[in-house]
Amino acid sequence: MDDPFRMDLEADPPFERLGGAPEDSGQLRSAFGCFPTGVVAVSAMSEGNPICMVASSFVGVSISPPLVAFCVQWESQTWARLKDLPRLGISVLGAEHDQSVRRLASRAEDKFHELGLCVREEGSVFVDGATAWLDCSTQDVMPAGDHGIVLLRIHELTLRPEAEPLVFHGSAFRQLGVSTPDQSASPPQP
Repeated sequence: MDDPFRMDLEADPPFERLGGAPEDSGQLRSAFGCFPTGVVAVSAMSEGNPICMVASSFVGVSISPPLVAFCVQWESQTWARLKDLPRLGISVLGAEHDQSVRRLASRAEDKFHELGLCVREEGSVFVDGATAWLDCSTQDVMPAGDHGIVLLRIHELTLRPEAEPLVFHGSAFRQLGVSTPDQSASPPQP
């Protein structure tokens, strides 16, 4: 009987050992970039002004209780301003944000220029045109090397599932191709 598994494959290109050298960070970024992700804006009001950071490390964590998470660099000046605010708005960015996402991710003072915003009484801020808005509070921040894993509890949400998502892959912002009914599937449960 033939073995149903093929065990004679070689890595092509071959594996490279990571030794902690600075050049390893570029290789790791490239590896992480092989996995397509959505893109979210994490926004809130601070001292009367909207502030925002962009994350592509966003993930659903739990249905009960309703939790999501994203990763943040410890050195982030924007996170230093957001972390203690009572509410954070998560805007799951849509395809129409392909031009504005880099400005949202920048340190520019006018990062919200020409974008419609929704500001909630509790201080969360949402970007118009997003596929989903999640009104959240920080539940926990766990250390993970040079980043922190931010765990958020969802209090309220609204969805626009018909809006096409924005995707980050290979260090570029992209849009999904058109799906046909036979290509659609139920999303995996977190």
